[in-house]
Amino acid sequence: MKAVHKRNLTVLALIVFLAVLAIEHRSKAETKAVAVLQQQAEPETGASAGLRAPSFILQEGDKRYEVGGAREKAVMLNFWASWCDPCQQEAPELNRLAMKYSDVLDIYGINVTSQDYKPNAERFVKKYMLAFPVMYDLKGQIFDKYNGAVFPTNVLIDKNGVISEIILGVLTAEELEQKIIALTGS
Repeated sequence: MKAVHKRNLTVLALIVFLAVLAIEHRSKAETKAVAVLQQQAEPETGASAGLRAPSFILQEGDKRYEVGGAREKAVMLNFWASWCDPCQQEAPELNRLAMKYSDVLDIYGINVTSQDYKPNAERFVKKYMLAFPVMYDLKGQIFDKYNGAVFPTNVLIDKNGVISEIILGVLTAEELEQKIIALTGS
């Protein structure tokens, strides 16, 4: 009789265990479904195309520049260093694009000062008469947020704050302008 009682308790415990597993599995499935719906509504943040751009604020003098979330215009982040030959080649074209697309695009030049010398960067800005805001990433923290690896790195961000593309290295003027047209719909 004791063996039958033990067997019945074992079967009962197994049934309870399986019921708890089934309930837990259903709960996790519902949680995953909610998480998938939330991801579809708002992309996660990261330094890749299709993800919400990592946010940051840089103060230059009395001007404050903010990236992250929806905005009136698309934005292009141009990470550069004064010693970078491709950055020097690209600067006049960026000026032209900044003026041409000023109604639909903000270009922010970000000198990665942690890998440069600020007086040289300031001379670079004067030499090329940059027509867009220039900021100094003194510790390289913003460059790191965007997984920066080369100069120049251009990050194209749409009006919703989502990264459209990260461009490593320099493109021809025509290629870059085509990407801006695609980004802004201009």
